[in-house]
Amino acid sequence: MEFQEITAAARGPRLLISAGVHGDEYEPITAIHELLQQLPGQLQRGTVTLIPVVNEAAFWRGDRVAEDGLDLARICPGDPGGSVTERAADELSTMIRQADYYIDLHTGGTALMVAPLAGYSLHPDAEVLDKQRQMARAFNLPIVWGTDYRHKGRSLSIACESAIPAIYCEYEGGSRCSQAGTRDYVDGCLNVMGWLGMIDREAPPSRVKHVVEDPREGSGHLQVCNPSPCDGLFIPAVALGEFIDKGTAFGTVTDLAGQVKQTVVSEQQGVVIVLRSRPNVKQGDSLAVVMEMVEEIEPLTEEDEAVLDKIWDRLKE
Repeated sequence: MEFQEITAAARGPRLLISAGVHGDEYEPITAIHELLQQLPGQLQRGTVTLIPVVNEAAFWRGDRVAEDGLDLARICPGDPGGSVTERAADELSTMIRQADYYIDLHTGGTALMVAPLAGYSLHPDAEVLDKQRQMARAFNLPIVWGTDYRHKGRSLSIACESAIPAIYCEYEGGSRCSQAGTRDYVDGCLNVMGWLGMIDREAPPSRVKHVVEDPREGSGHLQVCNPSPCDGLFIPAVALGEFIDKGTAFGTVTDLAGQVKQTVVSEQQGVVIVLRSRPNVKQGDSLAVVMEMVEEIEPLTEEDEAVLDKIWDRLKE
């Protein structure tokens, strides 16, 4: 796994930015290539470590995963003596633990389209959580989404366990490499660096439209929502970013013989933030993710903070 490190003359935070955890996600890679060109002349404080492609074996296959079939975003911290994906996960996990802040860039890959969002775990440490909220807002994509911190095996799981403020970002997908996605990812990373005081950059006008925090167990797991009822061909009936009610038909799955067509209805009310773009589906494949709306984030009370402290103590055990 190749990476580049850019260090300013003045001391400051250590920021890690990674792309290519999955091999079929391209805008993050081009964004990091652009940052490699821009940052040597802009960085004034601290160190930025840039990984253009974490999962090189998967990239060369043009697939989400490498030849061992393992999802790198589910097996962290990996194994230095394991398979190609386990070794990459081990290297990434080591680098995350050495950082002060972390940004992990993603897309929906070849199978999904994801509404542009900056996400974070609802960390039980109130100070870490506050920094993550600020990082996500600073990145300045339309959706800010906080979800369950208890997921294991992810890059953000390593950051969470190490109390390192971290966000992940998603931006469309569908086997494309859009100029808009690259531009917004470059701007988002620079915005976070400006917030950290690593570069001189004024905060741009906010593009954030929705701020949602969902503390329910399992929230944020994009691959299990609204599963396909059977194998077949999926045709969506809603658009990415559309607000839908519970029970709304968001598409149909038809068997390959064309004899059986099943309508799939939403299990939630909210905004469609993920929609399957690849028509061929297997039973159980996620067809869509609906972000249920909770617009207001209330400040933590003393009682809330006491509960979070207890949870954090258990997490560290």
